[in-house]
Amino acid sequence: MMDDIRIDPDDLAVVMEKDPAIVDEDDARRFHTGLQAVSMYRMSHELWLQGRKMEAREINFRAHQLTGCDIHPGATIGKRFFIDHATGVVIGETAIIGEDVSLFQGVTLGGVSSNKGKRHPTLGNNIVVGCNASVLGDITIGDNVRIGAGSVVLMDIPDDCTVVGVPGRIVKRAGIKTKEQALMHNELPDPMRDRIKELEDEIAELKRIIAGLRD
Repeated sequence: MMDDIRIDPDDLAVVMEKDPAIVDEDDARRFHTGLQAVSMYRMSHELWLQGRKMEAREINFRAHQLTGCDIHPGATIGKRFFIDHATGVVIGETAIIGEDVSLFQGVTLGGVSSNKGKRHPTLGNNIVVGCNASVLGDITIGDNVRIGAGSVVLMDIPDDCTVVGVPGRIVKRAGIKTKEQALMHNELPDPMRDRIKELEDEIAELKRIIAGLRD
């Protein structure tokens, strides 16, 4: 499948680093759909920049058929880009992605407008986007950001934040370095749970005060 596709050594290295299911480099080259999708995107992007747009679209279409991932040839993507399971990933034409970015299955970097201009997100460096999350519109996601599974992000996010929910809310600032910490979906902050706990504590305190007044 990949005999005619060039694989960037950095893209291969990041697959070997981040996917524990991979047996060896030959296994990654042959069977890792994320690596295949990224490699085919890079070929299509080169053709797109050369003005050979029909050829670029043909590779894009083939990649979608083979991997289930749709990366528009016009998107700009930096080094060491990792997709863990390509199925359902969609990246729009004017999306810009920095270096050391990881996406899980079902992620959409999409638009909210039919205008021809910049209409897709810009992602910085060292970002992790959880499965089935959507980042929509001409917004900017800063460096070292984690976006939780299933989140819908519609606004700019500054550096060093964790975002969860629909719509996406910042639940943690600073101290998050996704290059060093994987996105643990089962350990994401839950703002609704935290607020409910606060209300329960307040009710308990009020009950204690009322009981004291009765004595």
